Amino acid sequence: MIVAFFESVKYSGHLLPISFLRIFLGYYYLQDAILKFKGDFLIRPRIAELISENLPVSQAPEWYKWIFSTFMVTHWQGLAFIFLGIQLAIAISYIVGYVVRPVALLAALFTFQMLYLSGTQSQDLLKVLLATHIAFAWLGAGRCLGFDYYFFKRVRGFWW
Repeated sequence: MIVAFFESVKYSGHLLPISFLRIFLGYYYLQDAILKFKGDFLIRPRIAELISENLPVSQAPEWYKWIFSTFMVTHWQGLAFIFLGIQLAIAISYIVGYVVRPVALLAALFTFQMLYLSGTQSQDLLKVLLATHIAFAWLGAGRCLGFDYYFFKRVRGFWW
């Protein structure tokens, strides 16, 4: 498996810049998850405050606003744990390069949802992140400098 990790550069070298971007983005998500875990993200209702402030002015559909204002504000602590778990899963997958396609689709859904919940100050960054996650899913960014190449060589399919 280790040989396949280094062999991936030889056969998937055209994805090398994408893999550096993938590893950097994984580090970004890991750093953000660690800061949220060490901080008061899981203790204070920051997500409920974010939803209450930004959802009325959001361009989200009405059914989306109703679900978030009814269920997610009241169960903010479970939602905080889910957000932290998703960020940690994205970080580990991107850094190691394992199961990048499905995790990139999950990250795109996560970023799309954060696009609706965020205010107008970070819309551009979230749009760039959304496009990056979609590109990772489309290209299979874990095949270079990642363990996806090992499985791609042996078990061909959509996930690798």
